[in-house]
Amino acid sequence: MAKVTTIEPHVILVPYPSQGHINPLLQFAKRLASKGVKSTIATTKYTVNSIDSPNISVEPISDGFDEGGYTQAQNTDVFLKSFKENGSRTLSQILTKYENSIHPIRYIVYDSFFPWALDVAKKHGIYGASFFTNSAMVCAVFAHIHHGTFSLPVKIEENEPLLLPGLPCLYPNDVPGFIKEPESYPAYLAMKMSQFSNVENADWIFDNSFQELEGEIAKGVSEFWPAKLIGPMVPSSYLDGRIENDKGYGASLWKPLSEECLNWLKTKPKQSVIYISFGSMVSLTQKQMEEIAYALIGSNMNFLWVVRDTEECKLPKGFIESTKGKGLIVSWCNQLETVANQAIGCFVTHCGWNSTLEGLSLGVPMVAMPQFSDQMTDAKFIDEIWEIGVRPKLDEMLGIVKREELLFCLNEVMKGEKSVEIRKNATTLRDLAKKTVSEGGSSDKAINEFVESLNLVC
Repeated sequence: MAKVTTIEPHVILVPYPSQGHINPLLQFAKRLASKGVKSTIATTKYTVNSIDSPNISVEPISDGFDEGGYTQAQNTDVFLKSFKENGSRTLSQILTKYENSIHPIRYIVYDSFFPWALDVAKKHGIYGASFFTNSAMVCAVFAHIHHGTFSLPVKIEENEPLLLPGLPCLYPNDVPGFIKEPESYPAYLAMKMSQFSNVENADWIFDNSFQELEGEIAKGVSEFWPAKLIGPMVPSSYLDGRIENDKGYGASLWKPLSEECLNWLKTKPKQSVIYISFGSMVSLTQKQMEEIAYALIGSNMNFLWVVRDTEECKLPKGFIESTKGKGLIVSWCNQLETVANQAIGCFVTHCGWNSTLEGLSLGVPMVAMPQFSDQMTDAKFIDEIWEIGVRPKLDEMLGIVKREELLFCLNEVMKGEKSVEIRKNATTLRDLAKKTVSEGGSSDKAINEFVESLNLVC
């Protein structure tokens, strides 16, 4: 009797090559692998060596700038056009390579920034799923623009907010600046809008959020953006613990200084440390750096501040020396390990969606200091909708948060009247985040549905 060869489901995931996009797609790959799905990450030759995760295969694709990626390209338009051309060709080669193996690729899960990956999938006669890395709220706003609910530029005033069906009112400081002034960042706006260019042809749409957090928002735009909420894509050790030894994402474009941070935190009392990090992309003005520094001095609280080497020159003269003991300045650290540490009392964040989900999943109150794009909307939700933090007001003349305002907010979150309620809300959302990815939770069910569909096409 002839031996029957069993074809196992195999998914290839294609993230945009930046830390904030690689992490959630890699985490999704690990979730799929834990459910018996062979998962392969296809990332650029420049970032391929940054990924090291058990049970996940890695394949290189080309963006046309193999020595330095975007930095080598120096131009967003040039980079994206080159990526589409070279990425399509090299991704197609990977699909062909696996075609006659016992692991033929049946699905491409692609970063929503790469709608061309769906064209590659259809050309090879396989399925395609778009993965959105923003909040459902942000996706809903852009879905409405694509759908024609409103056009750009949009006029938003304090007395005339943006009103969209089923969504909270959005005021001027709650939306990305480029929807009010599209000419300010044309390449980035084009990239945001391209996510929806062929999304109606995708076989699945995923979003890194969860039902209990943004289910009603996703439901409100499901007619033209029917996304499955499968997040939060945070390593399992911090949530349900069902993926063994899953303590980190397994991808780092930088070398984190974990040991120094953790040893220092061991010397600090519970919930006594302010953690400050503005992510890998944000560059603050010297004036804003000074205002943060003086607010920290004024607080007389312990702090751990991530300041990249290129930004350290913006700190006030003598600041590092004068705050030794109370404060620790590092160029990078493992954010998850740090935020999860019992010594952390609050997280001063730029409100990137990954950082927001990490703080939320770990139940840590936040001080929201958004700088750009979707961060503005995330900050609104942290402060007004979920009430798990506060958002300092900008000085209208200077366009920055002044030291007095930040100091007030730090006190409010760490020991003010609102701190008890904020911490209680943060704990509630942390518990919901754990529940949603645990067995039988809403995100777990959505992922299981996808896995079942994979078995049907094998």
